[in-house]
Amino acid sequence: MAAEGRKSGALWETVKTVFWALVIAGIFRTLFFQPFWIPSGSMKDTLLIGDFLFVNKMAYGYSYASCPTIRIASVGIDIDARKLCGFLDGDNTRLFGSEPERGDIIVFRHPQQGTDFIKRLIGLPGDRIQMKGGVLHINDAPVGLQPGGSFSEVKERQGPLQSTPRCENDPVGLGGACLKSRQIETLPNGRSHSILNITRQSTDDTGVYTVPAGHYFFMGDNRDNSTDSRVPPAAGGVGFVPYENLIGRASRVIFSSSGRSMLYFWTWRGDRFFEKLK
Repeated sequence: MAAEGRKSGALWETVKTVFWALVIAGIFRTLFFQPFWIPSGSMKDTLLIGDFLFVNKMAYGYSYASCPTIRIASVGIDIDARKLCGFLDGDNTRLFGSEPERGDIIVFRHPQQGTDFIKRLIGLPGDRIQMKGGVLHINDAPVGLQPGGSFSEVKERQGPLQSTPRCENDPVGLGGACLKSRQIETLPNGRSHSILNITRQSTDDTGVYTVPAGHYFFMGDNRDNSTDSRVPPAAGGVGFVPYENLIGRASRVIFSSSGRSMLYFWTWRGDRFFEKLK
């Protein structure tokens, strides 16, 4: 009996340890840093499929979107952030809030889908944003552009989703060199970053988007392969993003793997570990 009691006590201690570890991890993830894997190529070449980073949740303060959404389809768990922190939702404000800066790379909650996106902040409240001939215009002025050479990658299936990159030099067979033109774009506040071009398409020439108060306009650096604010949610895009939907700022790649799993050590990109983002 004594042995059974000790076993029962040990099991209970293990359960409590795991429980409190999960609580502490949940608090840490909600208040400080959220891990984020890059699933798509919309932010190439700044971010690559398989990059892993931590999002700084303290950067802009807290809203309902700071709470995690817990989805585990295999066991039927689907708990949305609004269910956990709905008491913070509805007024488009934040606790301990601070304003983001143009050019920040931000993880935000899609206004309708509720999924997490990562893009670059282009338009602030009140800005007029327009694309003309593939050139970004902010408040009627074109941004600075300088040639940046080309971005080359192997045309192969990438990451867990096994997506194949689009290439400016298509048709390219699997295993071939997939090329995209690269330019260095400089925003009005002086921040510069690279952007990629694949082809001319409808999002290269748009009307004027006037960013509403309390909202932001986001774009991917891989301009021709990004679902972003240039297309409204009703048409499958993102549209304007409310202030309260911001989750946090990304500033550094922690780890990177080009394979389907981080366990495939031969696919690790050692040159991207702890790389600072621009």
